[in-house]
Amino acid sequence: MAPVTRLLAPAITLLYDSPTMATPHTTAITLHVNGSEQTVSIEHHWSLLNVLRDSLHLTGAKRGCDRGECGSCTVLLDGAPVNACQVLAIRASGRNVLTVEGLAPAGQLSELQQAFLDEDGGQCGFCTPGFVMSARALLDANPDPSEAEIREALSGNLCRCNAYGRILASVRAAARRLV
Repeated sequence: MAPVTRLLAPAITLLYDSPTMATPHTTAITLHVNGSEQTVSIEHHWSLLNVLRDSLHLTGAKRGCDRGECGSCTVLLDGAPVNACQVLAIRASGRNVLTVEGLAPAGQLSELQQAFLDEDGGQCGFCTPGFVMSARALLDANPDPSEAEIREALSGNLCRCNAYGRILASVRAAARRLV
């Protein structure tokens, strides 16, 4: 053992063997996800996206930028679109979370999802769940949105395939089906 390592070994051992370092700070939270109550043990720094994907195995919300810039992780939190990568899971405790999986609980696509399929608004599909959830929030609040309102509602979502025309057409088609 090198002389410096020998001198620091007791301090390093104390640091890594202490109960506070060995056991992460965890908390049990209850979320209402897609209409079902879910209780999970989380570490305090976990995002809602971590919990959805890694603990609940709901992989529709995608990990894109992890900075809240791309919208691929968009879910509805109490009906409002949020970037799940930017919401601490502990802040979502007791709240309603709707993911893209919750739009088709029995395997039957929602009108919105079907419109994305019919209008080819999915392209590669990576960004699609985020766009669908942003569109869902818009159509829940305004079933007959203008073109400008659609663009504004989707402005937090990025499509790397540049399928914006088809995505807008998908939302317009869904709005027509819902009216």
